[in-house]
Amino acid sequence: MSSNLHPMLNVAIKAARAAGALINRAALDVEAVRISQKQVNDFVTEVDHAAEQAIIDTLLTAYPGHAILAEESGSAQGAKHSDYCWIIDPLDGTTNFIHGFPVYCVSIALAFKDRIEHAVIYDPTRNDLFTATRGRGAFMNERRIRVSKRTQLKDCLLSTGFPFRPGDHFKNYMALMADIMPRTAGLRRPGSAALDLAYVAAGFSDGFFETGLSIWDVAAGSLLVTEAGGLIGNYTGEADFLEQKECLAAAPRIYGQLVPLLSKYSKFASAGEKAMLRQEQPDAADGASAE
Repeated sequence: MSSNLHPMLNVAIKAARAAGALINRAALDVEAVRISQKQVNDFVTEVDHAAEQAIIDTLLTAYPGHAILAEESGSAQGAKHSDYCWIIDPLDGTTNFIHGFPVYCVSIALAFKDRIEHAVIYDPTRNDLFTATRGRGAFMNERRIRVSKRTQLKDCLLSTGFPFRPGDHFKNYMALMADIMPRTAGLRRPGSAALDLAYVAAGFSDGFFETGLSIWDVAAGSLLVTEAGGLIGNYTGEADFLEQKECLAAAPRIYGQLVPLLSKYSKFASAGEKAMLRQEQPDAADGASAE
């Protein structure tokens, strides 16, 4: 990578590539990978653990005084009370990985006083590296990326994540999908939220929404999206979403069209607001323009 990158971002890139190399080696014989179950439909492999440790070792060798928040080991490593905290998802898309479905990534973000300052998302199957530093823009393989320029929802390709754990309000999600799908050019479910956010930043998709996400799923992607000119928040459009398990990201004009559609399914909207929004929103099947 070019030498004008921030040194902390360079260390994060090194860590992501080390994890990616481990993941690629394991992918050559995925049948041999040991798998355990965290809860129903929620898997973790020995590869998740090995990739996470490779990342943590790289980061703490360079910055031993920094805190760590990682999906598999939590905050058990690193300094506890540093203003700097690395937020790590070593393998986002584990279920895809287990099946040999090549959509997964490594996600690393650095927060300073709870604000994301640096982000790396690395897709080891395509060797795509997405990076961002606050105020310096977002990049894919060292080329500047921007969110999509589409302005009408009916032309947009959106990505999402299906609920997969027990108690995930599947009926609510089915209603939401039935509401959104006819208004768009297509809805995809790739299976890696971090990569979905990187793709919004790069303009490969026009927007993304999902509930039930943890901070390590969205920390790096959120900075990529905003540095690429997009907006990210919860379903009601509030920007303070990192801990809320509800995420919407899109180019600004599409974001503005998705908030009124999604907010009636938000756990943060009141019953009165939801009823009002349902009355205001024409049904896409009635031939109403989805602009």
